[in-house]
Amino acid sequence: MKHLSDIEIAQHKKLIHIREIAAKLGIEEDDLEMYGKYKAKLPLSFIDEEKIKKNNLILVTAITPTPAGEGKTTVSIGLTEGLNKI
Repeated sequence: MKHLSDIEIAQHKKLIHIREIAAKLGIEEDDLEMYGKYKAKLPLSFIDEEKIKKNNLILVTAITPTPAGEGKTTVSIGLTEGLNKI
């Protein structure tokens, strides 16, 4: 059984417009500072300081990337998706 690399998996996925993702989260389009179709910044006012105090921070540091450049970002996103699924 052949396992796909991270880049092969990423290339097979259809990107979702950031507006669709924001809508699922209840974020108004006017609150998005767009950076193309797939990236946007959100205002700092969206940070709930009370929620931050109740949660834990997981730092991902000192990972040696693979030759394809996979490293901290890939691990952080994978970890976040896994925790959200739980």
